[in-house]
Amino acid sequence: MTSAASPSPVRVRFCPSPTGNPHVGLVRTALFNWAFARHHGGTMIFRIEDTDAARDSEESYAQLLDSLRWLGLDWDEGPEVGGPHAPYRQSLRGDIYRDVARRLREAGHAYPCYCTAEELDARREAARKAGRPSGYDGACRDLDPGRIAAYEAEGRTPILRFRMPDEPVTFTDLVRGELTFTPENVPDYGIVRATGAPLYTLVNPVDDALMEVTHVLRGEDLLSSTPRQIALYRALADIGVGKGGVPRFGHLPYVMGEGNKKLSKRDPQSSLNLYRERGFLPEGLLNYLALLGWSLAEDRDIFTMDEMVTAFDIADVNANPARFDLKKCEAINAVHLRRLPPEEFARRLVPHLQAAGLLPAEPSRDALRLLAEAAPLTQERMVTLGEAVGMLGFLFVAPEDFRVDEADAAKVLGPDARPVLLAGVKALEELPEFRAEPMQDALRAAVVDGLGLKPKVAFTALRVAVTGRRVSPPLFESMELLGRDETLRRLRAALD
Repeated sequence: MTSAASPSPVRVRFCPSPTGNPHVGLVRTALFNWAFARHHGGTMIFRIEDTDAARDSEESYAQLLDSLRWLGLDWDEGPEVGGPHAPYRQSLRGDIYRDVARRLREAGHAYPCYCTAEELDARREAARKAGRPSGYDGACRDLDPGRIAAYEAEGRTPILRFRMPDEPVTFTDLVRGELTFTPENVPDYGIVRATGAPLYTLVNPVDDALMEVTHVLRGEDLLSSTPRQIALYRALADIGVGKGGVPRFGHLPYVMGEGNKKLSKRDPQSSLNLYRERGFLPEGLLNYLALLGWSLAEDRDIFTMDEMVTAFDIADVNANPARFDLKKCEAINAVHLRRLPPEEFARRLVPHLQAAGLLPAEPSRDALRLLAEAAPLTQERMVTLGEAVGMLGFLFVAPEDFRVDEADAAKVLGPDARPVLLAGVKALEELPEFRAEPMQDALRAAVVDGLGLKPKVAFTALRVAVTGRRVSPPLFESMELLGRDETLRRLRAALD
């Protein structure tokens, strides 16, 4: 156990809202919660906070589940798994929240607030001009029955507001140390809308209490709400909701994007789907995201998720903002990609080749054999799996559909390339064995020595004619995989 552990079994929760595509900041939060739970042999709760019907969607909900499965971040309680505190979607827990709200009001921890939006705005503006805190001023805290009757006679419908204690709230953040919030900076706040619909400010702590959450690891942007939630946890304990414990909090550092601004959902590089489509490995992406605030060791950036679980201590998380560096993310992914066993690397290429229409849904044995032979030629050259489409597509495209990249053709398949292509065709036609090694010897003799050209100049024209691109797997191995007939067909087509 580390210093951040508690005597009771560790229970953490990851509780996203199903709005839009999952983003890398959200994944980083899920990863740290998962690693903390696994390190302590605890429980990872996956909870869906979907009380905002206007913004939540079933499509986004399905994406959340699919994303966690793709990443390998499994959960112990939650959707598709169940658990003792089901249901794990807040939209299905309305009766629980209504009952808790009623009990909080009856116990004096909450009260009806009849202030209109216009009245609140006017009082806030007056407070700002006077240099006072502009939060709620407690106007409805202690209304007498007569005033309540008068408001209701006007047709006003109240919200339910939580009564904050008139004393500072102090807690020790697992990342930032001891923090204190004074009453004037944490005013009473709404927990139920005038429509009767519960707000996030109520449902989140209620679920934490009922699900016996011991640690809350979340983004720094939620730090200001923590004193309000701590006060609510204590009120919930007072009315017998949950087992009475206040979770320990750890607020994770901001993830910064371009221009040193906080990375947001609107930033293109924040979308998890982008990395899946490009062909990042889950283990490579998670390795990089772990470095946004934590490290296994000062001199080590590459590690497996098992190694992270063994070493992870929330006390080691750095409170300073972390900058998302796409180049470093790519470099780390490339290392993980090269570490894959060749057969596993080839297997992971299949979906990307299928998405590009280069392999059918049920690839033939010959196609899979060709991929298994070709994949090791590219493994050291690729950064993401998606690059296989450009690197290996020339092997799987039908002869009639083969195309040479126009830009590459313009650079290397001009009139000067004709002698190279002619010499190449003649040398390959006469070759007894169509294998890489004798092919290299024959082409070097015919094109490099015979025409007096540098290898780079001579072989680049052949490469573009055969593979369609200047960047490809090794030329001679590529020709061997294509076979004599198709290789010669492409060289002759380039001549034409």
